[in-house]
Amino acid sequence: MSDEVWKRAEIASPCVKLCTIHPETRLCLGCARSIDEIATWGRMTPEERQKIITELPEREAAPKRRRGGRKARQPD
Repeated sequence: MSDEVWKRAEIASPCVKLCTIHPETRLCLGCARSIDEIATWGRMTPEERQKIITELPEREAAPKRRRGGRKARQPD
């Protein structure tokens, strides 16, 4: 598939084509945007998009804690 489909010159999108929403955080694992942000991206003003792009490095799309294994089974 051509990358041209993913490019829209009028909108600077942080999409990296890894579109999977984490069930707990409800953020995309690829770009860290919420479902609502992704859905309304095309209707946002450049200022609204820039605000979100600025916040993305601070977001954790997936929790960094361990979910299983021996440590998860041990009492605290």
